[in-house]
Amino acid sequence: MDQRNQIYIGGEWVPSDSTDTINVHDPSTGAVIGSVPDGTAADVEAAVVAARSAFAGWAATPLDSRLALIDGLAGQLGARMEEIGTLISQEVGMPKGMSTMIQAGMPAATTGSVSATARDFAFEETISRTLVTREPMGVVGCITPWNYPLHQIMAKVAPAMAVGCTVVLKPSEVAPLNAFLLTEMIDDLGFPPGVFNLVSGVGPVVGEAIAAHPDVDMVSFTGSTRAGTKVAEVAAPNVTRVHQELGGKSANIILDDADFDAAIPAAVGACYLNSGQTCSALTRLLVPAERMEEAVKLAITAAEGYTVGPADAENTRLGPLVSQPQWDRVQGYIQQGIDEGATLVTGGTGKPDVPAGYENGYYVKPTVFANVLNSMAIAREEIFGPVLSIIGYADENEAVAIANDTDYGLSGGVWGTDTDRALAVAKQLRTGQVDMNGAFLNHEAPFGGYKKSGNGRELGRYGLAEFVESKSINLPLG
Repeated sequence: MDQRNQIYIGGEWVPSDSTDTINVHDPSTGAVIGSVPDGTAADVEAAVVAARSAFAGWAATPLDSRLALIDGLAGQLGARMEEIGTLISQEVGMPKGMSTMIQAGMPAATTGSVSATARDFAFEETISRTLVTREPMGVVGCITPWNYPLHQIMAKVAPAMAVGCTVVLKPSEVAPLNAFLLTEMIDDLGFPPGVFNLVSGVGPVVGEAIAAHPDVDMVSFTGSTRAGTKVAEVAAPNVTRVHQELGGKSANIILDDADFDAAIPAAVGACYLNSGQTCSALTRLLVPAERMEEAVKLAITAAEGYTVGPADAENTRLGPLVSQPQWDRVQGYIQQGIDEGATLVTGGTGKPDVPAGYENGYYVKPTVFANVLNSMAIAREEIFGPVLSIIGYADENEAVAIANDTDYGLSGGVWGTDTDRALAVAKQLRTGQVDMNGAFLNHEAPFGGYKKSGNGRELGRYGLAEFVESKSINLPLG
């Protein structure tokens, strides 16, 4: 049991204003593995006061001194990848080996890239007779999700602190233990008091208190579109800048000249990563209508090759969903797909067979629907589970139209042997990123979405730019 009974404010571990706690569950078994304080608005107030008090000094600290601390943190994240990967595997349910590589590896890499990016960043430039400075926003509230918990924390916290902002972090209450481990590292490295503050708790209490606080200069939020809308609404009276990385319903277009034997299994993987609990998952697979049968056969074979089981089992390829509510949600969508008339070709409702002793885990059958219409709920709404919808198209123009016919615009994919043609299709997609022929995330390139997938960008110099304000100093002539 990892029981945390304090939060982190002003460089110290302190009791929460509340004596209530939030239990953390292992998705593989349903058992409680830890707990964290159920924080309050009073905790947020104390954290914001500490962050505000620390801001001027931290912003005035030389860039190299700030980056030395962040480099130290990157080193700690890299050195403790095995420990971090195991912990997040227990919190989220991603298979342990994959968790070490992704859930621990990505935040280490993202944090490690910040220094070089910051050193190349144009904090000052001259435009004609005007000196333009780019200065830290101030106090940043970071509200982060459970699906890639530590990576989403570091994609916000590292660049914000690098440019001179101070931070109040609210991690997801579903997977918060990794944030406490991170905070121990920050405390050990000697970051100045108040530069980083941690308040655990639920969104409607701690998250909204952060968003509504008049001394919070910016909120960086990752989560559902519904919750992101609420954050923006609460922040609006103070005209607080809100960065949002929200949901997705991304399309993966398989062009008629693609290598189907390579593309279709990879497309299943692009949907099933982290048991489908990925905002940028490619959950709509668009294939030429005349090749639907071929695509379906390949998808069935690929999907049925995903061994479902506990996160710590060596042969597990598809771990459990994160929670009982998430399991219930995904079951509802699978049933809705059946009711709407999509062709269920593998998977379905109910739990798959798992090893004895794991019956209470939140396991879902890897599921594929064929002959899906883009008007169906399973094609329009974010399911957040291992559920793939295969949609047929008549020609390339229709494929692009179907891909863009969505409220979201976070990600997308294109497969084809003619690179110029595939690139031309990619450029027509109204989405923040496109993976060509199975390419994957580059942590130095911008990540974010169009439409209801949010606004602003994370990662690289684009992510760094989110945390600065531009000031024009008009110089006298002569």
